Amino acid sequence: MAAVPGGRRSGPSAGARFFCTAGRGLEPFLMREVRSRLAATQVEYISGKVFFTTCSDLNMLKKLKSAERLFLLIKKQLPFNVSSVSKGKIFNEMQRLTNDDPESWLNAISIWKNLLELNAKKVKLSQKNANPLKRKVGENDIIAKELKTAEMQEIQENKECQVEKQIEEETLEQGNFTTKRDKSQEELQNDVAEAVDTHNQNDLTFRVSCRCSGAIAKTFTAQEVGRVIGIALMKQFGWKADLRNPNVEIFIHLSDIYCVVGIPVFRVPLASRAYIKTAGLRSTIAWAMASLAEIKAGAVVLDPMCGLGTILLEAAKEWPDVYYVGADVSDSQLLGACDNLKAAGLKDKIELLKVSVIELPLPSESVDTIISDIPFGKKFKLGKDIIHIIQEMERVLRVGGTIVLLLSEDHHRRLKGREESSVPLNPKGSRTDKPGSTERLNPEEKAAVSEPASSSFAASNQECLDGMPPFGSLVPVERYRVSLGKTDALIYKYKKSHSPGQ
Repeated sequence: MAAVPGGRRSGPSAGARFFCTAGRGLEPFLMREVRSRLAATQVEYISGKVFFTTCSDLNMLKKLKSAERLFLLIKKQLPFNVSSVSKGKIFNEMQRLTNDDPESWLNAISIWKNLLELNAKKVKLSQKNANPLKRKVGENDIIAKELKTAEMQEIQENKECQVEKQIEEETLEQGNFTTKRDKSQEELQNDVAEAVDTHNQNDLTFRVSCRCSGAIAKTFTAQEVGRVIGIALMKQFGWKADLRNPNVEIFIHLSDIYCVVGIPVFRVPLASRAYIKTAGLRSTIAWAMASLAEIKAGAVVLDPMCGLGTILLEAAKEWPDVYYVGADVSDSQLLGACDNLKAAGLKDKIELLKVSVIELPLPSESVDTIISDIPFGKKFKLGKDIIHIIQEMERVLRVGGTIVLLLSEDHHRRLKGREESSVPLNPKGSRTDKPGSTERLNPEEKAAVSEPASSSFAASNQECLDGMPPFGSLVPVERYRVSLGKTDALIYKYKKSHSPGQ
């Protein structure tokens, strides 16, 4: 599939084709987000990836909250068949990725450069308006300098941000192209400036980052695939390989269900938040939970087990005109949360309390929304306390209010009133799924599912609601299974239908 159907386009204004990696289970959140935030069209998904077309610029693309990384799409096609052909034939098929459709590669490179140049021009215009008396310099110097400035700003925003643990092989397509922390800021700036100044295609330098999964990973190493694709690119376009400091990164992922090739748009993952000093719950999941909570201006939003405050930070950044309260019994967690609030400039927006979740010092029905990650695993053995915890949340929530919780499988069983299952638990206390489990939200599709088929998420969710227990006055509304890396968890959304006792 060509990056931009219908021939070469002049820039992102014509609509460019992108894809984002996402944690398993977060695909429906990302699909909704790209439609609402980017006015995206042609939205489709495969497990761990969402594809879309948009005219948005870099500033808007950078605002995506439920994505891990963003790529400009070059090609997407069916997987290679490694079971019935020789290794040499597969290598020839890989070379055809570049040889059969060179136009899609040139289109993608052109769009990538235009995105950077347009961003640099916007920075130039902004600075010109701010300082009209600034001395003039040559046009080429301006583009290079402003592009460096834009990249410096992005680096500065992220230099204190800890890149959180990779949550799983399927979702974080990091490979060799993950941000190099030992690479100097000057080198990073030069990468972008050189890319824009590379007017001759033959002067472009590149590096291939490859990831193989499934059957193809048993036949080829990522290094072998990268070498084959790299040689093909040099022969086809005359580009030069540069493993240390390339103008452009080429990313390829080969799996049993697809072959995807793209260009990373940002060096720093979207999931790495500049405003979070110390990472707790993964930011993408925290944002997804907040997006479900129907937060409205003037509301009172509570996280009664706030930990380091990640959920509140994500919510406050997106919905600022709200009164946020975070509570926890741990001094160390509250200190970490306080540091995060200061770093994010949100200390005045979020109030922190040292209280127990089962003894909240709040009047009944005084909170509009509750969002919380209920701790689980060896360190947190809540047992039957989960019942008391949610009863207290139910008490302080107003009628019509919303609760969004992140729960383990064990929590789920406790809520259903069953004894602890004999199903084996993994080290974090979550049930190990049986082979062939149909409870998973995102199906193991063999090809991308187009935009209308996104209703399959709703259908799957409706089926899951049958196994999602009501709790007193709390009525189940939605449920999503999401990946936390080595284990899965469940995002539950409840609405309070009436006052307890009625």
